[in-house]
Amino acid sequence: MRPLPLLLAGLMLAPPAFAQAPLAAQGCVGCHGPNGAGMGGVPGLAGRDRAELIAQMNAFRANERPATIMGRIARGYTEAEIIASAEYFARQPR
Repeated sequence: MRPLPLLLAGLMLAPPAFAQAPLAAQGCVGCHGPNGAGMGGVPGLAGRDRAELIAQMNAFRANERPATIMGRIARGYTEAEIIASAEYFARQPR
């Protein structure tokens, strides 16, 4: 199955608080769950350290961190989008 339909399904099922997330972070909830709380086997992003999230995304972008799809996704984000997303998820309750 292609990731885009899963992403779109996640966007449609997100709770109203989701609208407050920056646009770049909104794409994450399709896999990482509403507000980045985690979903299924996908780890949560909510409440994690901002610097850790930024470092992990940069490692995905550079193919320094193994992943199935995150490397391709991370390369589509600008540095500003990564920072905005990390700040958003770091503020979310676990």
